Amino acid sequence: MQRRRPRGRRIAALLLWGWFGAAATPAAALGIDPGRLSADDLAATQALVDDVLPRLPTTWRDGLPAGLVLQWRDDLPAHVAGRRVGDRVLLPRRLLETWKTRDSLAPDDASVLVVRQALVHELAHSYDRARRNILSGDPRLRDLAGWQRSVLPLAGRRSRNDFVARTPDPYERERPAEFVAVNLEHFVLDPDYGCRRPALHRHFATHFGMPPAVEACAPGLPFLEADADASDASLLALDPSRVYAIDYLLAEGNTQAMSRWGHSMLRLVICAPGRVPGPDCRFDLAHHRVLSFRAFVGDVQISGWRGLTGSYPSRLFLLPLDQVIEEYTRVELRGLRSIPLRLDDVEIASLLERAAQLHWSYDGRYYFISNNCAVETWKLLHDGVPRLAGESLASITPTGLLKKLERRGIADAGVLDDADEARRLGYYFEPLSARYDALFAVARESLALPQQDAQAWLALSPIERAAWLPKADLRTSAALLVLETAAQRRQQLLLRDHLKRHYLGRDAPADIAPALQALRAWLGDTGFISRPSELLPQGYGLPQAAERERITEEARLRLARLREQDGRLREELERWLPADQRDVLHGIEANLETIGVRLRNP
Repeated sequence: MQRRRPRGRRIAALLLWGWFGAAATPAAALGIDPGRLSADDLAATQALVDDVLPRLPTTWRDGLPAGLVLQWRDDLPAHVAGRRVGDRVLLPRRLLETWKTRDSLAPDDASVLVVRQALVHELAHSYDRARRNILSGDPRLRDLAGWQRSVLPLAGRRSRNDFVARTPDPYERERPAEFVAVNLEHFVLDPDYGCRRPALHRHFATHFGMPPAVEACAPGLPFLEADADASDASLLALDPSRVYAIDYLLAEGNTQAMSRWGHSMLRLVICAPGRVPGPDCRFDLAHHRVLSFRAFVGDVQISGWRGLTGSYPSRLFLLPLDQVIEEYTRVELRGLRSIPLRLDDVEIASLLERAAQLHWSYDGRYYFISNNCAVETWKLLHDGVPRLAGESLASITPTGLLKKLERRGIADAGVLDDADEARRLGYYFEPLSARYDALFAVARESLALPQQDAQAWLALSPIERAAWLPKADLRTSAALLVLETAAQRRQQLLLRDHLKRHYLGRDAPADIAPALQALRAWLGDTGFISRPSELLPQGYGLPQAAERERITEEARLRLARLREQDGRLREELERWLPADQRDVLHGIEANLETIGVRLRNP
C-alpha cells in the first residue's frame, strides 16, 4: 500500500470496546517480529494487535494466512502507511511511536486512528490475497465501487473510476484491491460507515456472515434540488417507502443529431404526504421527481462535437417532473413516455440508494456513443438492482434500452395501448406542438400568414414576426403571446448553453478580461447545482445530519451571492453573446412588449 497518511476520527465507545475485547484475541492470527524492539515496544505492539484483531469479523480473522507476522520498519518511504510483503505486514516505525503515546492523547485523537487504520488496511490485503481476491475480484463489489461495466461487449469493465467526490481516501480509486482495503478500514473502525455507504456495508456484512445492523442514520436519502433560474435550492430527504413506482421516462427524439434517439430518464412516482402508497400516487404529479443524467440543469440539447469528444460532464440530477415536462413538451416539443418498471419495494430502495451515491460522488464524462444518457441509465439499473445485472440490457440508444426492458418483461409498455387513457393517467405527456399549431391556426386565419405551422412561424427571425404583430386583434395577440414566449424560452436555453460551453469549458480563452473572469465566477458559483459535493467536500459518502445542515446553509449563502450579483451580471452575460444571438434575444423581448401593450390597451 502506498498512499497519503489517512485521516479520520475515533469514537470513544469503540476505543473502550477495543480494550475490553482484547481477551478474545486469537494469538496465533498475527505474530510479532521482535527484532530491534525493546520490552516496551513489544508490549505496545502486542497491545495494538490485541486492540485491532477483535474488531475484525471472525471470518476475516480465520481467513488470514498462517504465519503472518507484523514487523516495524524504518526504511519505508514517508508517504507509505504500510505494506504487505510475503508473510510480513510492514508498518513504519513512526506509527509505533504514535501508538505508544496513546494514553496521553484524547480518546478521539485522529493520530491513534491512523495506526489502527494502517494495520487493518494491511490485514484486509492479507485476507483478500489469501482467499484469491475474493473481495477485490467480486463483480458485484466492483459494480458498487465504481469500476463499471462498459456498454461495449468486448470492452469488459472501464479502467477509469469516476466516483471522485466525497471519498474517504482518493487512494481507494487506485485499483479494486485498494478500494477493498480502504473501505474495510471504515467498515471496521467507523460506526457511521453503514449510513454513509449502506450498500457496501451490507455487502461486507453479508460476506463476513454478520448482521447488517448499523447506527441510526439521518432519515431519508439526501438529494439536492436546486433551480438556478429561480434562485432557489433545498435538500430533499427522499424516503424510499414513499416511492410507489419507478418508470422508464423516454423523451421522444427529434430532428437534432444528438437527440434523434430520445433521452433516457427515470421517473420516481412519489406519493403525496398522507397518501397511502398505491396507484393513486400517480396523480400526485407535483411530488414526482426525475433522475436524469445531463451536463447542466436545464440543458436539454448539447453540442454534437463536444458530445463526441467527452467535453461535457455527465452527472445525475434530481429534477421536479413538472420542470422536465416543460423542458421537453413545451420547449423542445417532444413527447414523454412514462413506462412502469416491474420492481419490488426492496429493489426500488436499492436503486434509489445507488442514485443517491451517484448524486454525491459521480463525475463522469458524456460520450455520444459509449457513455450517453442511455448507457448511464443502464448502468444505474445494472448496479442499483442486482437482479437486473444478470439481464442483457446494455444499449447505446434510449429506444434500444426501452425495447430490451420490454422484451424481458421489466418494462410494461402496455400502458400506452390506449392513448387517451395513457394521457389521463400520466403515462404519456404529449408535446405542445399540436397546441401551438392550434394557436398558430388562429393567427394564420386572422392575419393570412403564409407559414404552414407553428414551427415554420417560430423559425422566422423576431424582426420578420414583428411585422405582423401590429395587425393582430386581441384573440390573435393572445395566441401569438404564447408562441413568442415559447420562442423566448428556447432562445434562453440556447444562449445559456453557449455561455457555459464557451466560458466554462476546457477551451475557454486564456486571456480573459477581469469582467469576463467575474462572469466565470458567477457561472461557476452555480456549479454546486450539478455537483452538490462542492457544498461540503469534507466527509465521505451520503451526508449525515450535521453535514446536511451545513450543506443547506452553504447553498443558501451561494444563492444569496447569486441574487446580489444577478442584475449586473446578466447584463454582462448579454454583452459577451455573439451579436446575432443578442439581436435575436432583444427582438423577442421587443415582440413580447408589443403584444403586451396590445393586450393591455385593447
